[in-house]
Amino acid sequence: MSPKQMKLMLNTVYRQVFNQAFSGGVLVSILRIVVLGSFAIATPVPAADNAAMEAEIQTRAAALEKKVIAWREDIHQHPELGQQELRTSSLVAEHLRSLGLEVRTNVALTGVVGLLRTGRPGPTVGLRADMDALPVKETEGLSFASKARQAYLGEEVDVMHACGHDAHTAMLMGTAEILAAMKEQLRGTVMFIFQPAEEGPSLFEPSGTNRWGARLMLEEGLFKWTKPDAIFAVHVMPGNLGEISYRPGPALAASDTLTITVVGKQGHGGMPWNTIDPITTSALLISGLQTVVSRNTDLTTSPAVVTIGTINGGTRANIVPESVRMTGTIRTYDVRVREQVQRDIKLTAEKIAESAGAKATVSIVKNYDPVVNDAKLTTRMLPVLQRAAGGHVAEGKLSGASEDFSEFAKVVPGLYVYLGITPPGQDPAKAAPNHNPLFFVDEEALVVGTRTLSCLAADFLMSEP
Repeated sequence: MSPKQMKLMLNTVYRQVFNQAFSGGVLVSILRIVVLGSFAIATPVPAADNAAMEAEIQTRAAALEKKVIAWREDIHQHPELGQQELRTSSLVAEHLRSLGLEVRTNVALTGVVGLLRTGRPGPTVGLRADMDALPVKETEGLSFASKARQAYLGEEVDVMHACGHDAHTAMLMGTAEILAAMKEQLRGTVMFIFQPAEEGPSLFEPSGTNRWGARLMLEEGLFKWTKPDAIFAVHVMPGNLGEISYRPGPALAASDTLTITVVGKQGHGGMPWNTIDPITTSALLISGLQTVVSRNTDLTTSPAVVTIGTINGGTRANIVPESVRMTGTIRTYDVRVREQVQRDIKLTAEKIAESAGAKATVSIVKNYDPVVNDAKLTTRMLPVLQRAAGGHVAEGKLSGASEDFSEFAKVVPGLYVYLGITPPGQDPAKAAPNHNPLFFVDEEALVVGTRTLSCLAADFLMSEP
């Protein structure tokens, strides 16, 4: 029997015996150290009292609340699009360095990664926040409202943190400060991942072959540097203030971008019989696409959504144009449903166009896979979520949104949860949603998010699976 096997066997035996006799008292830890020390094998630091540790996290999070809010407001006032988060990443990197962390910058262009090594054997946990904003013009009202403009696909646009990534970044900065201050009480390693371009690239159109965000971070060797044993993320959304919602298994949808070009025959609008009209063909096509889900998809297996978001064609009222281009999104949660929906879209578009004498070319770019929360990890961490949120926890519904957190969760077990940020007295169902210019974050929720990230990391490091 090898020393390692002997260690595991004795550890199990002594634990069972003394747990029964002394209810897991101090004698167990002492005997374990003495016995296993005889094999000259490094022994992890005994697990800390999680209740005391969480109480300290709560105290530290409360003390940092104003600082986290100040970071959030500063980042909100200076939003940056994906791949252009230069100011934000500089702010993050400077803060992580001030805490004594190992810091890497320019990961996937503008990403920042910090490592907190405790110097004691233990697992590695990843915490992720996204940093990018959206090409949305913010309405007036906030003292720290954005007036920023940046280039988006070559065109200058207004920019706003309309999805709450400013809050995510600030909460993870606060979490880093809390855990760095508690370093001597922890074991293992914490990996703080500040990710760029979650909302997509701003410097180029997705083609299916180019990379950005989480996928690019991984391709550049993020998890080869240090691979976490689990990874967590918190996302703000309309919901009861400070409530954490979670969902085991599929939680967010896969996202694919659909482009259809319908080519007909240009001619005079007053003599359409001499043309092949791509506009009327497109109308038939859009109607036909609705049957891909309503008549062809088994919704008892998994939901699906096909939405056309843009349609462009024509130059003036009396000309039947040569072509029409439309774009849309496909959302699914199951691999087989995803493949079936894509096949049906292609077939439906091509055949409807053919029936009108036109031709449809269909392009589908796969963007993000579904976010799937690891069931075992979710069950294990649910009590932590309950304590961190003061019992305000609910199982969430499937979301039609998509997230490239899925890239991380395909490599290591992941848990992605939502944090409610709707002010008291307001119906979350009527609050402006993410990606809306009226999207509003009640900053009282930020302390809950900071506490949740800190507790998830600390409990994962210190609790045996």
